[in-house]
Amino acid sequence: MLEGGSFRADVSPDIIAGTPLIRGYGDDYFKIANTRYTAGISIHQNHILSPWGPERLQQLSMEHLQHILNQPPEVLVIGTGRQTHFPNENVLQGLADTHIGFECMDSRAAARTYNILVAEGRVVSGIFLLPNARN
Repeated sequence: MLEGGSFRADVSPDIIAGTPLIRGYGDDYFKIANTRYTAGISIHQNHILSPWGPERLQQLSMEHLQHILNQPPEVLVIGTGRQTHFPNENVLQGLADTHIGFECMDSRAAARTYNILVAEGRVVSGIFLLPNARN
C-alpha cells in the first residue's frame, strides 16, 4: 500500500520469453525480433514457419493448415494480404469442423491483433500472407 491508502499494481500480462511478436511490417515483409521475413509466415506454438503457404488467399487449402490442426489453438488469426477476404468454402468449412475460432483480416490488422491476443495470454496462432499480397 502506498501513502494515502492507494495501491499500485501492474495489470499488464507477462508475455512468456521467446513468444514471437510481430515487431514491424511493410508491403513485402514482416519483422519478428530482428529477423525480416519476405514470404508468408505461420506462427504456431511459438514456432515460426517461413516461407509458409500460398502467395494468394484463393490458393489456401487445408493442407497449408495441417501443422496447426494437429495441435489446435484457441484462436487462429488469418492475415489475408492487402485487403480483408475470406478463404474458399472448403477451408471455411474445414475450420468450422475443427471448432477452432478464427478471424480473417488484412495482414497488417492481423499482425496487430495477433500481438494483442498474445499479450492477453490467449492460445493463438497466426498465418499471414504478405501485406501486399493480392487475393
